[in-house]
Amino acid sequence: MNRIKQSALADEMGVSQTTVSRWEAGVLTPGTTEEDRLTRLLAARPNSAADSALLNLVRHSPQPAHLICDLTHRLFAASPARISGWRVGIEELAGKSLWRFASPGIAEGEAALDALGWYEAVAPAVIVDTGYADFDELTIAAGQLRYTRMPLSDGSFARLVQDGGA
Repeated sequence: MNRIKQSALADEMGVSQTTVSRWEAGVLTPGTTEEDRLTRLLAARPNSAADSALLNLVRHSPQPAHLICDLTHRLFAASPARISGWRVGIEELAGKSLWRFASPGIAEGEAALDALGWYEAVAPAVIVDTGYADFDELTIAAGQLRYTRMPLSDGSFARLVQDGGA
């Protein structure tokens, strides 16, 4: 999924290729330390010129939108229309996981991604019903979000999150 060979990941993790294969197949579960390290190694890092262009498009979009790491939900960029609905500035949330703000509807949508083909080579856009949730930093309005999975230059994936189902 991340265009990383099992053997290369095994070398980086200090485990056998067979162990990585068993993790991928769900036969074996990584321990907490291994899981944390895997997340750090596989998290998206938008570093190329193309990735920067994507971030700039989101930052200048007139529509409410934000871009996150598909694995960690870490915020990469947000449009002014998205930020205007927050009670904190972008500097408070940039680089941090937005998962703590997931409403029950968003959590349900996340749980359904695999069944909806989200992790396929060419993933479909997914519509998620948010439900309402209120936090000190921001409010999640009841409505719909459209997720679009986008590959970054390092082989990892970002998620474009836009308001509305259309």
